Amino acid sequence: MEDEYVCVDNLYEHLGAADSFPSPGAFYGVFDGHGGVDAASFTRKNILKFITEDSHFPSGVKRAVRNAFIKVDHALADAKFLDRSSGTTALTALILERTMIVANAGDCRAVLGKRGRAIELSKDHKPDCTSERIRIEKLGGVIYDGYLNGQLSVARALGDWHMKGSKGSKCPLSPEPELEEVVITEEDEFIIIGCDGLWDVMSSQCAVTIVRKELMLHNDPEKCSRELVREALKRNTCDNLTVIVACFSPDPPPRIEIPKSHRRRSISAEGLDHLKGFLTNV
Repeated sequence: MEDEYVCVDNLYEHLGAADSFPSPGAFYGVFDGHGGVDAASFTRKNILKFITEDSHFPSGVKRAVRNAFIKVDHALADAKFLDRSSGTTALTALILERTMIVANAGDCRAVLGKRGRAIELSKDHKPDCTSERIRIEKLGGVIYDGYLNGQLSVARALGDWHMKGSKGSKCPLSPEPELEEVVITEEDEFIIIGCDGLWDVMSSQCAVTIVRKELMLHNDPEKCSRELVREALKRNTCDNLTVIVACFSPDPPPRIEIPKSHRRRSISAEGLDHLKGFLTNV
């Protein structure tokens, strides 16, 4: 088990920020490590600090988040006390007021629960994904049986410097995150962030349905996370499991009322005669 995660429900208090800091704010992240826990642990401890200390924060949040991913990647190359062959996927969600920035490098996934519908906020960076395959092959990489250079089952990750060239150079294994910006509305109820051990055995819609049903029972997002883990284990997942559920409202989701149709339908006299004739001849 080489996963790490971070949950900061109140970013203002966590940072001891000034009154001008955007509020409310929160930060969540899941880091699925491989080749040892060093990279995932370092990323968990430092990525939020790298975001908030970036010169573009908070006026240029997306740029600050991108820079933080690259800075973590470079720090993993420089750190003498860390295993250079250790790596990690990384998915973070930064919420400032009603804006949420989701950043992903790897195959963790973020899913928004929107009145019972699943909206995927990230793309799984698998080597055999068409866009990733094209990028990898342009940079001289190869894919063997779904593995990048026959070694790694993801196309983007932080660390793994035994597979990368010099810092700043483009290589098949990319630390570059894909970013998605969302304005949170009243219909947006919660976000699920999970590593691939969850999504290997469960669809995004299934996870949202489970979480919504659980929230309506007890309104406890931590219990929802545990229920998703239990369900994935029942489905015989073969990988690590780390799941975060974060709600956007203190209230449980409302029941979805399906409007009843008041339209009355009737058959014409001519149609009734045709039907009688058909039934008589049967």
